[in-house]
Amino acid sequence: MRLETVSVIGGGAWGTALAQAAAMAGRQVSLVARDAAQVAEINSVRTNRSYLGEQRLHEAIIATARAGMADFVILAVPAQSSRAALGALDPALLAGKPVVLSAKGLETGTLDRQSEILADMAPDAVPYVLSGPSFAADVAAGRPTAVTLAGDDAGDTSMLAAALAGPSFRPYAADDRIGVEIAGALKNVYALACGAIEGAELGASARSALIARAFAEMARMVSAMGGSASTLTGLAGLGDLTLTCTSVQSRNYQFGMALGRGLSVETIMAGGAKLAEGVSTTPVAEALARSLDVDAPLIQAVHAVLSGQADIATVVAGLMARPLKRED
Repeated sequence: MRLETVSVIGGGAWGTALAQAAAMAGRQVSLVARDAAQVAEINSVRTNRSYLGEQRLHEAIIATARAGMADFVILAVPAQSSRAALGALDPALLAGKPVVLSAKGLETGTLDRQSEILADMAPDAVPYVLSGPSFAADVAAGRPTAVTLAGDDAGDTSMLAAALAGPSFRPYAADDRIGVEIAGALKNVYALACGAIEGAELGASARSALIARAFAEMARMVSAMGGSASTLTGLAGLGDLTLTCTSVQSRNYQFGMALGRGLSVETIMAGGAKLAEGVSTTPVAEALARSLDVDAPLIQAVHAVLSGQADIATVVAGLMARPLKRED
């Protein structure tokens, strides 16, 4: 399988960071961005200031407004934009090609995972899922980062992981696409909750307890959807959950902090908050849990806060009043 050239769809922080990682791994990279000024800036001065400040970009990255032929594709747009982004591509670009899905979220309305969206829009593409503890700024700057790359064929997944591996970016091959996708989506929901605990000044003990219970809840969801709970002990599960639920670099954690201070979703958004995938994923995850008959009190609690059905104090009181049972 030839893996020398890659087309990265999405010129935001994460798409640019993954383009940087691929270039540092020795690949020739086309970075597809919609904004003409952004394309010109990347190609002329080697920066993408709107998303990554003064970070210098690798010379092997060529920005373009339209996707062309490449050995493989990385889709790096927000989860709710994946269907539209795929629909805008020539199907011939994806037929038989590895497509690495990097968005962490479930689609509103359909409840679909990212690979299910890909199957709808480009059934002949070969899906892979990239997830794990990683911030765009760290990846772009070449700081040590380890992630999970999940695919259906062990040999091909290992080859693709090797093609993306560079001096500071280390993808570990795995075979549980469902588990990796669900973990990546749900950790954003739990990051909102942990941020809310911080914003409400409920203490580090409460946050640590929530992370532990979130891990158990996530395992129930992954198992119910046909994934492997053992996936959660790795980078895509525990690694990403811990990072996102403890760092103010996380947009979801920041958004949760504002919720914890008593601000409404509308007020936070009006204040210019950056995209927090968990806000869109939470109601989808809540509907999914109900459809699967999975006990998911944390997802339900975050949904209640986001939808204005309850405030933080009421939700916390309800969680603390749940019947005592053996820890699972």
